[in-house]
Amino acid sequence: MKAYKPTSPGRRGMTRISYKSVLTTDKPLKKLTKGFKRGTGRNNAGRITTRHKGGGVKRAYRMVDFKYDKHDIPAKIETIEYDPNRSAFIGVALYADGERRYIVVSGATKVGDEFIVSDSAKVRLNNRLPLSKMSVGTFVYNVEIKPNGGAKLARSAGNYIEVIAHDAGYTHIKMPSSEVRKVLSDCWATVGEVSNSEHRLVTLGKAGRKRHMGVRPTVRGSAMNAVDHPYGGGEGKAGRGRRRAISKWGKPTGIGQKSRKPKKYSNKLIVNRRKVGKRK
Repeated sequence: MKAYKPTSPGRRGMTRISYKSVLTTDKPLKKLTKGFKRGTGRNNAGRITTRHKGGGVKRAYRMVDFKYDKHDIPAKIETIEYDPNRSAFIGVALYADGERRYIVVSGATKVGDEFIVSDSAKVRLNNRLPLSKMSVGTFVYNVEIKPNGGAKLARSAGNYIEVIAHDAGYTHIKMPSSEVRKVLSDCWATVGEVSNSEHRLVTLGKAGRKRHMGVRPTVRGSAMNAVDHPYGGGEGKAGRGRRRAISKWGKPTGIGQKSRKPKKYSNKLIVNRRKVGKRK
């Protein structure tokens, strides 16, 4: 982490990741990038459908490979790069047949490291193989929910999933949220944990950095009028006036509130629900 001297109120306490010690290039591979429309939180009529979104710096989209459909072809990491569209670092993987693809790299990955996507691969850092071939206690990321459906779980910075059991064609995995769920053992995963684990330690320091990220200001419900929010109205600084925290539309929100649908299709796959409540 890099800390700044308090030369201004915004600089005081500001931290950022020391990218120079990790990244190997500052220019993306042009043929693996494309333009895309940023989410502004508005529909085709121009009305706000998602609050607190808009603005932000222009970005080029990196076409990251989450399918991993090049099996039994060894590959080598050429670069480690920054991706403005995700918290993890990405890298260019050069396959033995000459094709290059972007992938999400693990925390210990270095330029020149080799990996392979194979049913018979060893359980080694960056290798990708079915969960059924992994021993209990292995840390993995880029985990599939359905076989050959592409990586869906544990893709953001510093995340990993732990394999804790194999039973009746299913693998029990422990999620970053502490939830334990079942996934078909035929699903594939990458060995390791996602790069850029220091991402959660960043202190933005000023509102401008948040605006650069495309996040607009949030107004407290208690500062609104009664017609605009359930917390609004009252004389002076009034409390929210209710036991449970709710959103502007009356839905449960905040830490400790259960918002999962009672009849969700994946309920039968949940072994242990995540722990909720105030963080100790």
